[in-house]
Amino acid sequence: MIIKHALLRVSDGKKSHFEAAMAEARPLIAASPGFIDIEVRPSVEGAGTYLLLVRWNSVADHRDGFRTSSRYEQWRGLLHDFYDPLPEVGYFGDPL
Repeated sequence: MIIKHALLRVSDGKKSHFEAAMAEARPLIAASPGFIDIEVRPSVEGAGTYLLLVRWNSVADHRDGFRTSSRYEQWRGLLHDFYDPLPEVGYFGDPL
């Protein structure tokens, strides 16, 4: 299992719209082969900042599966206009 992480910085004044769009987008990613779980956590220190954690069976399930699918295009259409700047994405393996 791997965890994909992204720090999402949502443009000022768009928090409630982002959260509604994320609720709409969750089923798109959840329907993907290799998907395990998703968490979106708001920062307790900075308004408009969220930590996205998605658990996948493998990096390929995310990168070569979901990211090349029509579901990703819908996900992107729902969410990417909220980010300023676009998030950095990283993958993490099993705990030590």
